[in-house]
Amino acid sequence: MEATLNLIHRSTHEILPEADLIRKLQYNRPLRIKAGFDPTAPDLHLGHTVLLNKLYQLQTLGHDIQFLIGDFTGMIGDPTGKNQTRPALTADEIARNAETYRAQVFKILDPDKTQVLFNSTWMHKLGADGLIRLAARHTVARMLERDDFSQRYKNGQAIAIHEFLYPLAQGWDSVAMQSDIELGGTDQKFNLLVGRQLQEQVGQEPQVIITLPLLEGLDGVRKMSKSLDNYIGITEPATEMFGKLMSISDELMWRYFELLSTRDMADIHQLRTQVDEAGLNPRDVKFMLGEELVARFHSTAAAQQAKANFIARFRQGTLPDDMPDITLSTEAGHIGIAHLLKQASLVASTSEGIRMIKQGAVRLDGNKVADHKLTLSAGTTLVCQVGKRRFARVTLQQ
Repeated sequence: MEATLNLIHRSTHEILPEADLIRKLQYNRPLRIKAGFDPTAPDLHLGHTVLLNKLYQLQTLGHDIQFLIGDFTGMIGDPTGKNQTRPALTADEIARNAETYRAQVFKILDPDKTQVLFNSTWMHKLGADGLIRLAARHTVARMLERDDFSQRYKNGQAIAIHEFLYPLAQGWDSVAMQSDIELGGTDQKFNLLVGRQLQEQVGQEPQVIITLPLLEGLDGVRKMSKSLDNYIGITEPATEMFGKLMSISDELMWRYFELLSTRDMADIHQLRTQVDEAGLNPRDVKFMLGEELVARFHSTAAAQQAKANFIARFRQGTLPDDMPDITLSTEAGHIGIAHLLKQASLVASTSEGIRMIKQGAVRLDGNKVADHKLTLSAGTTLVCQVGKRRFARVTLQQ
């Protein structure tokens, strides 16, 4: 039991209530483990795999994994953390994304031991009268206890009525699936608790809730998200995935090791000690992380080749084969370096361009740019580089 609990606790934020988990683990049957994903985008990223890794751990312990694709809830749109109503996706968009999810999750989970479910199966059967009865099981006051709803209400921002249905529908999934345990990110705690409440109301034993941390994206600040463009997709080419992993900060690397690696935590602590006290280069440790994760979603050979490509490109100065060619117009025959970087889509704004120059992260034809006020003349072609991964061959015209 102790070894099982230690495995479950790894990378876990909270278990509610833990006493119920211990009791359920002593049942003489596999537990039904629920995790739901709304197919609101076509690709899964490493942030999603924090939860998928935990599902796999529970799967190896012999429990039944119920991977729920929220094709019904996806049409509502999860309001969690949103300061405005999300635009609804069409049924066709949901269906296309759901199919890609089904394929991608089996890069981690065992397909022979995973049940894939769609919540439209039971939600459509509820009908309008059933949905009204479901809505009667919760109060507006309870809904406004959610931080995002509460803040929007206080700020006078619109809350659409259908958004209140989201946590109810997610909770009803737990009833329909008779789940013993539900997993979700820390931002899903309210929704998971609604599932416990609804199960109790219908006479089911309430599920145990396990919340997992939200993985920070490449910026090291905000949670990984495709909409924020700070993500690493699990279907990205091996070289691109490896390069993105190499771009994370040395401090964020340890967070990725904890939440994404299958290495024993003692090994990770030892690596950190060697970096902090014995002079081990953090870049070499990051190579280990990159190889492990790329091999998981591609192959060992692909991971080794991605590492070799990275070393060749950034340590030996070679340029990427897929570098875009861009032609920019100048004003009166000249353009400032920060504006060039922005127009070439190498930075998001001129202020970011200036900041990257001051950090020594900008090169023209391999030479570091030190002056953020540098101007360049029309009629020239330059290889522009920002950081280790962003390149463009830029031609300036009058």
